[in-house]
Amino acid sequence: MGKHIYIEGADGISGDITVAALLDLGADPTVLQQALDSLPLSGYTVKISRVSVSGIDCADFDVLTDTDNHDHDDAYLYGAAAERPLDAVSGQTQAEPRHEESHHDHHHGHHHGDGEHKQHCHHHDDGERHHQDHHHGDEEVHGHQHCCKHHHGHHHGAGHEHFHHHHDNHDHVHRGLNEIRDIIGKGDLTEGARTLALRIFDIIAEAESKAHGVDVSELHFHEVGAVDSIVDVVAAAVCADNLGIDRVTVTGLTEGTGTVRCAHGIMPVPVPATANIAAAHHLPLRISDRPAELITPTGAAIAAALMTDSRLPEAFTVKAVGIGAGKRKFPRQSMLRIFEIESSAIGEARNDEVIKIETNIDDAPGELLGYVMEKLFDAGARDVYFTPITMKKNRPAVMLSVITDDTAARGLEDIILRETTTIGLRRTRMSRRVLARTIETVETPEGKAQVKVCKTEDGIKVYPEYESVRAIAQKRGEPFSEVFNDIKDKYYEKQ
Repeated sequence: MGKHIYIEGADGISGDITVAALLDLGADPTVLQQALDSLPLSGYTVKISRVSVSGIDCADFDVLTDTDNHDHDDAYLYGAAAERPLDAVSGQTQAEPRHEESHHDHHHGHHHGDGEHKQHCHHHDDGERHHQDHHHGDEEVHGHQHCCKHHHGHHHGAGHEHFHHHHDNHDHVHRGLNEIRDIIGKGDLTEGARTLALRIFDIIAEAESKAHGVDVSELHFHEVGAVDSIVDVVAAAVCADNLGIDRVTVTGLTEGTGTVRCAHGIMPVPVPATANIAAAHHLPLRISDRPAELITPTGAAIAAALMTDSRLPEAFTVKAVGIGAGKRKFPRQSMLRIFEIESSAIGEARNDEVIKIETNIDDAPGELLGYVMEKLFDAGARDVYFTPITMKKNRPAVMLSVITDDTAARGLEDIILRETTTIGLRRTRMSRRVLARTIETVETPEGKAQVKVCKTEDGIKVYPEYESVRAIAQKRGEPFSEVFNDIKDKYYEKQ
């Protein structure tokens, strides 16, 4: 059973701040470092450290690139005083940010962060791509960023740091989605991390495509394709996969108001890409009166790719808390909190959605189908099954059905198209209702056995896990059914 996390999002969300929170929640920085080092990508340095935000100890994740941008240049992002967004309460233009309250000293940096979208416009426009688009700061960037966050150092604070330096001047590099896919495909990532990273980029590409009225194949991301944005997305995917997350609740992400500058000029908040992601993936939003961009396209895409629920359990316990630090110098400092939770509501059934992928196959040997089933389960499928059918001209065939979620769907489709003889797929979004369940342990003379416990209003249902029953049955030399019932009895005895 994987972890259930709750992304609070009270201060918005961006790519780097999400990575920081996941690291603070327990993702292994060594695993992350190895994954990033394996990418055929240069021109950046990664720094992981501890910083204090309003007196709260937080993790900080920084991508320092070899080129410069305006990620934290408030004058650039918000323009002259006349162009600053109006304060929703006072009606006056936004005051200059109080730099002295910033928790990190860093100076120019690039960070995307808290709330602004670091460079939103990820598209193509060669000539404008540089500086406009960069803005990620505390409240700025969590999103778009993708392009250039570069700069030089910020070093913030105490804590352990992991560096990897690659040097290549990729100032304002334009990359197409296929190039980004190739970079991710060549990295030494788990199948789950790779699938999630590709899914996040697909979401961003679809949103940008709609915003600019061009086909996805024609997009050239000078922001999304920039080194720091690729690193943010891959890092988030690696950390989520490393933590074993399989359920993510997002009840609301807070966005600001006003305008922000990007490569295409002054944009309203939320910027078009973020708004498109929220609309396409039903992200729950809350609008605050803070005159800043709090949700970046990258942050929105990560949330959309991970989200499985928009409501918290009626009752739950908190098992761990991860806090990531934002970087923009606003009077109110920003942070992202991610909670690992466990439902404690007896009998609560939750409603969510799954994706069913289907295709009919009439010309593949059984051995191939068995192999494909294993690949699909390894890549995150919740269920895979074959149904005997008869196709046209009375040909016997099978219908392959895969149950999954938004996060893994694209990667599973790629496996089916690559590994089988089919030339097309069907995809259906389905609502479902499932009982609350936990995985518990039962002691037996042969060792520990795992048991799935489903809670209902009338009591509980107990199902010993297959692998545990199989191992114990082999040790005892007894029938599977007898061991299954013995484990169930032992569970009830300990209650």
